[in-house]
Amino acid sequence: MFRIYPNDADGDALQRVADDGSDMSASMKIDFSVAVPDESSGQIAAKLVAANGFTCDVVKDHDGNSWTCYCTKEMVPTYNAIIASQKELNELSKPFGGYSNGWGTLGNKDKAH
Repeated sequence: MFRIYPNDADGDALQRVADDGSDMSASMKIDFSVAVPDESSGQIAAKLVAANGFTCDVVKDHDGNSWTCYCTKEMVPTYNAIIASQKELNELSKPFGGYSNGWGTLGNKDKAH
């Protein structure tokens, strides 16, 4: 299939979503992960991030030693929008020891058009 995204991890992920049949011009839920040092830092970061249009949930990771603030946003998944959202999450969470740590989506191919 024809590649339309940059050749990096974010471009690769977007290409997989497109190749899986999602409509890349329509909005979908994107789940961003923000690594945080502990639950209290995660809760503080989550409040700030939520005030910027994300839905957040802070959870203890399966290893039992680390925490993640999952930040979900309904958006059209352009490359620039994904990069901008990760940068925004980095900036918002950095004062609390957090950093953007990837993203994922189930896409929108199953949505009725």
